[in-house]
Amino acid sequence: MAQVLGLPRKTSIRITVGIAIFLLLTLTPIVLWLVAPSGVDWEKLGEISQIYGSSLSAVALLGVATSLAYQAHQTALANADARHTAYRELTILSLTDPTLMVCWPPRTPRLSMEETKQMMFVNLIINSWFTEYQLKHVTDDALLLSFRTHFRGEVARRHWQYSSSARRAWGEAMGDVYAVRFVSLGDEAFAQAAAEGPPTPSSGYFSPEA
Repeated sequence: MAQVLGLPRKTSIRITVGIAIFLLLTLTPIVLWLVAPSGVDWEKLGEISQIYGSSLSAVALLGVATSLAYQAHQTALANADARHTAYRELTILSLTDPTLMVCWPPRTPRLSMEETKQMMFVNLIINSWFTEYQLKHVTDDALLLSFRTHFRGEVARRHWQYSSSARRAWGEAMGDVYAVRFVSLGDEAFAQAAAEGPPTPSSGYFSPEA
């Protein structure tokens, strides 16, 4: 089926189905009149037609409600993506111009400039994962695997210790079940990584240069 005026496939299907239902409701009386044999009980046939039409109308209304709910969900995702994009751009700007670091809230405990940059960069990584999770591009199991690998690193663990509680509080305040679930999966992977032993220190990431 060709897409309607270049619209997304799902939207095109909904529009096509809606038009089909409308035409069916409109043309049913005409079709009945054309095919009905002579001497037919039109009163009884009219009652049946009304019941049939009411049923189709209910289906049509359900389709409209479903379409509106889907559009609202897509709008919410688009707004969330816009917020993540704005935050990412502000963070990158701060990383390239350290004088802007003091425009963000002060961190507790205090960190060096190098540590602050590392925390902000890791936050960009985590935010990109959350966006993928929110869009349902990754499953819980896939996210857990990414978190477990991530928490092998020293900076990654330090960042999660610093930020996880704030992330959870924000998700709960927003009523965002995906955000809360995301943090819960991160906490689960963090606990598993911690049980396996200490992280790889930053100094141990690379082999000594010859």
